[in-house]
Amino acid sequence: MSRPGLFITFEGIDGAGKSSHIEGLAAAFRTQGRTVTVSREPGGTPLAEKLREMVLNDPMDALTESLLIFAARRDHLLNVIEPALARGDVVLCDRFTDATFAYQGAGRGFDLEVLSTLERLAQTGLAQDPVLMREPDLTVWFDLAPEVAAERLAGARVPDRFEAQPVEFFRRVAQGYADRAAAAPQRFARLDAAQDRHRVWQQLTSVFVRKGWLAIMVATQGGPQ
Repeated sequence: MSRPGLFITFEGIDGAGKSSHIEGLAAAFRTQGRTVTVSREPGGTPLAEKLREMVLNDPMDALTESLLIFAARRDHLLNVIEPALARGDVVLCDRFTDATFAYQGAGRGFDLEVLSTLERLAQTGLAQDPVLMREPDLTVWFDLAPEVAAERLAGARVPDRFEAQPVEFFRRVAQGYADRAAAAPQRFARLDAAQDRHRVWQQLTSVFVRKGWLAIMVATQGGPQ
């Protein structure tokens, strides 16, 4: 019998360090014989990547921003995520809908009910189950104080429209993530992202070992470089 697909998302404010662990986790799953699809949001398809560039760099109001993000998400789901899950892949996605509620909702102060409506529209009526609203099987939340994240990002690269926001914006975003985690504790795994990379990796892999998704031997090897 083929193994079911797994949809795992990674969340956290800019500078939390989540991206450096995704490839390590992908390698761990591949060691166990799983096929892994690694993607990101906004993005993941040619159309979604074009929309990403607009969202990150062009001035717009919060509703326009949200509409573009959910349009990119719909295309990503239809053309990458759903087909991969149907094949039985492990899908590792850098950000998903929780980021929209954290950044556009909590950060920008946009109407959460409108975001919930867009979430249902974009994430329902997909290939595997026409009535299912697609959500991650697990969301790994890299929790980090905004002040620490800002120190990590300082001078790293030219900031985009979000990275250039003041610390107070990221405080609201961090609270948005905390609210999402409180509303769906069975789906979220919180990591203390203030620790060094090795300890964060240990926290991350222990989550997957407990779920039976990774063997202990595989989990103790590898990790971010």
